[in-house]
Amino acid sequence: MATTPTLADLRRYAIARSLFKPTTLPRAIERLGFVQADPIRAPARAQDLTLRHRVAGYTAGDLERRYPKLAIEEDFFVNYGFLPRHHAALMHPRSPRTEWTAARWKQAHEVLAFVRERGAVHPREVDAHFAHGKTRNWFGGSSNASTQLLDGMHYRGLLRVARRDSGTRVYAANELPEPPSEIAEIHARLDALVDLVVAKYAPLPAATLGQLLSHLGGGAPQWRAERTGTLQRARERLAQARVDGVDWYWPAGENPRSRRHAVPDRVHLLAPFDPVVWDRRRFEHFWGWAYRFEAYTPAPKRQLGYYALPLLWRDEVIGWANASVADGRLRVDFGYVSGRAPRDPAFRQALADERERLARFLGIDP
Repeated sequence: MATTPTLADLRRYAIARSLFKPTTLPRAIERLGFVQADPIRAPARAQDLTLRHRVAGYTAGDLERRYPKLAIEEDFFVNYGFLPRHHAALMHPRSPRTEWTAARWKQAHEVLAFVRERGAVHPREVDAHFAHGKTRNWFGGSSNASTQLLDGMHYRGLLRVARRDSGTRVYAANELPEPPSEIAEIHARLDALVDLVVAKYAPLPAATLGQLLSHLGGGAPQWRAERTGTLQRARERLAQARVDGVDWYWPAGENPRSRRHAVPDRVHLLAPFDPVVWDRRRFEHFWGWAYRFEAYTPAPKRQLGYYALPLLWRDEVIGWANASVADGRLRVDFGYVSGRAPRDPAFRQALADERERLARFLGIDP
């Protein structure tokens, strides 16, 4: 009978399986399965900050520059981001919970014909041609109605993101796959999507596994009613153990106690949405303190900073950093859970090395 892993085993396993040896961009995305996106640059977008640890020679913006030639899609999964095209296809065609009126569908088909005629279009081209006007957006402000329509068409799979121009999505027409006709195929697709989630975020506390299945309802809303059965099948096929009163899950066939999961003497400044720290519940189990993303917290109430990057030293998150670029120079301000930095000379050197890697990633002379 296999020995139950300890919490320290699970922590090292989580770090080692996610922070794998840097490889090529396509291989890194395939191995991660999904890269969450965020538009804030502090000092770079979350997707770039995530990939810099896993792609050899990666520099900020490489994903956007190379996207048109990669077999990946911008799409909604458990969050919005980038994933291999064959994974994205598992979620389509989508049937959103919000149904469009006949008039809205008429607009969509007119726009789709316009996009097919031109091959790829910028939202301002659609707005200029159709003059759909303004509409209220989800946070109470005003935005172009054409932008909202394009977003809805993209979510429904009628359009795909062909590329970005200065950060703005440029759309092309998309060909939708046939919907699965048999319940067995639906179950197979859902199981594959769950395995993708687990492979990215394992090891997972049971509560997080359930939470991510709820988030998957955004990627595949047409199958929300299948959530209970999907969760039950996942629990039956995944490896699992009860550690310190918590049920944990990870891919079958992997051993959290393996000696392969050695953690190097290295510092990593991680994006707030990096898979190592994404799950705040797991974060507190592993490291005993609460990390919070405070970009949308009023400045006087922030404790860590606008865009605090968790500071991983070996297998411990010992603090955080806020990084910025001014006048071509990188500034990094650090905070520590204990109130001060470790006195270990190895830490000081590892921190200097990470600061240099961050500068080179940003195109700044260290």
